[in-house]
Formats: sequence, C-alpha cells, structure tokens
Amino acid sequence: MFKLNIFFIFVAIACALGIVTSQHTARKLFMALENEKGIERKLEVEWGRLQLEQSTLIMHGRIEQIAKENLNMTAPAASSIQIVSISNVEDRLNPEGIEP
Repeated sequence: MFKLNIFFIFVAIACALGIVTSQHTARKLFMALENEKGIERKLEVEWGRLQLEQSTLIMHGRIEQIAKENLNMTAPAASSIQIVSISNVEDRLNPEGIEP
C-alpha cells in the first residue's frame, strides 16, 4: 500500500509540473500574440499612409507639373495631335479586309 501511495504522489507531482509548464507556455504564446497584434496595427497605419502618399503622387496635375519643371516638356499643338482608333489600325494592317 505504501508503494502505491508513493506512486500516486509522483504522478500528482508530474501532473502539477505539467500544468505549470503548459500555463507558462500559454502565457508566453499570449504575450507573443499581443506583440504581433501591435506590429500589425503599426503596419496597417503605415499601409494607409503609403496609400495616401501614392494617391497624391499619381495625381494628373502633379505628373504634369513634374514633366514641365524637371523634364521641360510641353503639351503638343492641337494640329500635331493624331487620334488613332482601333478600326483604323486594323484597316492599315489588313487592307484587303481578309480575316487573319
């Protein structure tokens, strides 16, 4: 009977150590999760800022201003602008009207 009691005491100690270890691991994982959530929030804020910056940089007026100032570009005269439609291109590529 004494050996059985000693056995159960060791089993109880092993279970207690297992519980303590699992709780410690769970707390460490929870802390890591909270840290990653904080990083996620910071990245979301940065992503929003970058999207706003990108939309500002690609505005038509800004592109035109940079082209005029840095590249010395100007808009062409109306007489030198040619409008090309898809049907005109197809007619030039296939003047006989034969399907490719």
